[in-house]
Amino acid sequence: MIRFGVIGTNWITDRFIDGASKLDNFQLNAVYSRTEEKATEFASKYNVEHTYTDLNELASSENIDAVYIASPTALHSEYAIACMQGGKHVIVEKPFASNEQEVQAMIDTAKQTNVTLMEAMKTTHVPNFKLIQEKLDEIGPVRRFVANFCQYSSRYDKYKEGIVLNAFKPDLSNGSLMDIGVYCIYPMVALFGGPDRVKATAYLLESGVDGEGTVTVDYPSLNGVCMFSKITNSSIPSEIQGEKGSIVIGKFSDMSDVKILYKDGSEEILDAGQEENTMYYEAKSFIESIENNEIENKVNTWENSLETIRVLDQARKEIGVVFPADKK
Repeated sequence: MIRFGVIGTNWITDRFIDGASKLDNFQLNAVYSRTEEKATEFASKYNVEHTYTDLNELASSENIDAVYIASPTALHSEYAIACMQGGKHVIVEKPFASNEQEVQAMIDTAKQTNVTLMEAMKTTHVPNFKLIQEKLDEIGPVRRFVANFCQYSSRYDKYKEGIVLNAFKPDLSNGSLMDIGVYCIYPMVALFGGPDRVKATAYLLESGVDGEGTVTVDYPSLNGVCMFSKITNSSIPSEIQGEKGSIVIGKFSDMSDVKILYKDGSEEILDAGQEENTMYYEAKSFIESIENNEIENKVNTWENSLETIRVLDQARKEIGVVFPADKK
């Protein structure tokens, strides 16, 4: 049984707990929040006894073995390093951290403390993604990768009223590229590695973060386009185009509604049968790494995380988004 503590009391933490609770070796044992009121309120939903408002107390607690971190991105590195130094295994919500420097510091700490560290990108763990990987040769050679994830944020309505919530604050390392665009970029890196060239454009909000944007990349034999938004919706599917056919993906974040359209006009549905809550798969893989004494996950590797944050860093440089974390 792996006893978990969670940092963050928002909906994504609820979603992780729901998915992980389907595993026999998962146990929620502690909740951390910066206020006792929020920690107690969240813990009561799951009948959890242990609550913490001091990060170092959580990190050194004998009540937990692992920590799921869903704090604002600007705090990911600080929280992850503290927990690893306390001997805890750590799974950190995407994006892994604010920039490459922070990601590298996290990886260095995992090596020093010999604990498991994994980025919580669920997409690369779902069964349909594995099918897509296996089918690339059948449509290849691949010439274009197009990922589209545009999701209107309910917090944008507040923003337009003059209330800037966390999702649109640069001091928390947020914005559409970091929150949404990473869903497009990480799977691309997992499939094809780090690109040779990165260019980006975006619509910048007055708060200092991007509301929507596009990242284009070049590989030796293919081009990539990643479109993302927190201020518009889109119904356009994503697509991996090869010379022999295209893999069309309806919902990119879950790799659901997937089919191959071959050049000869035939069609093949790709459906491995997935849990409705796809966060189940990242939790399962993380726990397996812990049980196998693997400090680095075999799917969500540190190299994937590093290559992804490099793309995010370059894209932010292109569009002019600077975080306080970049100046440290």
